[in-house]
Amino acid sequence: MTTTRTGAVIDLPAAVDFMARHARLLDRRRVGVLLGSGSPEAALAALAAYRNPDGGYGWGLEPDLRSASSQPGAALHAFEVFGDIAPATDPAAAALCDWLDSVSLPDGGVPFALPVPDPAGTAAWWAGAPQDVSSLQITAIVAAVAHRTARHDPAVAAHPWLARATAYCLGAAGDATEAVEPPQALVLAFALRFLDAVHDTVPKAAGIIEGLRRFVPADGVIPVQGGTQDEAIRPLDIAPEPGRPVRALFSWDSIDAELRRLAAGQQPDGGWRVEYAEFSPAGALEWRGHATVRALQVLQANGLL
Repeated sequence: MTTTRTGAVIDLPAAVDFMARHARLLDRRRVGVLLGSGSPEAALAALAAYRNPDGGYGWGLEPDLRSASSQPGAALHAFEVFGDIAPATDPAAAALCDWLDSVSLPDGGVPFALPVPDPAGTAAWWAGAPQDVSSLQITAIVAAVAHRTARHDPAVAAHPWLARATAYCLGAAGDATEAVEPPQALVLAFALRFLDAVHDTVPKAAGIIEGLRRFVPADGVIPVQGGTQDEAIRPLDIAPEPGRPVRALFSWDSIDAELRRLAAGQQPDGGWRVEYAEFSPAGALEWRGHATVRALQVLQANGLL
C-alpha cells in the first residue's frame, strides 16, 4: 500500500493483481514497463499482435472498435505504447506514420474512422463515420501521442505525415477559437492535448491555447454530449502532466481535487473503471485494464506513486 500526499491509499499490489486477473496482455506489459518490472521488448511483442501487413493496427486495439481493419483509433493506442517504451524505439512507429500518411485526406487530417467491414462489437460512431472529411478529434489525439513518441524517436519526429497532421490540427484548432459555440467536449480536450504536445516547438500553439481557454469551465469538467450520465472530460484528461502549458487552464485546487478523485477511484478489485457506455463484454473489460494503466501513469507523473 502507498499513501499519497493527497491522503489517498493506492494498493499497487492489488492493481497488479487486477491486471493479471482481468487485463489483456498488452496492458499487463505496459504496466510492467511503467513499474520497471517489464521490458520494452515484451510490450512491443504484445503490440505486434494487433498489427496488419499494411503497417496499421486493428483487431480491437481500440476496445470499442473490434474490427480487424487498420484504423486511426487503433493508431492512437499503438503510439501510446511507442511512447511508453522511451528511450527505446521501434521501426514499426515510423511504419505506422507511413500508413497514416497513406490514409490522410488532402488537408492533412485523417477521417474519424475508415470503412469497417466487420462491425461486430463496434460502437456505432466508429462503424458509421464519414470517410471523406477530416476529423480534428481523432487527428489531434493521434498527432498528440505521436509527438510524445517523437520526443525520443527521430524517425517519427521527421516524418512527413506528422508535419502534415500538425499543420492541419493547428489550422482547425485555430478556427475553433473563432467559433461562437464551444467545440464538442472530446474535440476540445484532444485539441488542447495536441497543442500542449507541440507547444515547445510550435510558437503559435500558445496563442491557440489561450483562444480556447474561454471554452473551459471554471471547474474544468465538461460533460460529453451523447455520453453516459456520468461521462465527462475532466482536468486530468486535458492536462495529465505537471509543468505543461495546459495546466495553466486549471486552478491548483481543481487539479488537486482531481488527483484526489483519481487516487480514490481504485476499486475493491484493484483496478479502475471507466464511465463510457459498453459495446461488448470484451471491450468493457479491456477498457478497465487500459484505464488502470492510465491511472497509474497519471499518478506516477504527478508524484503520487
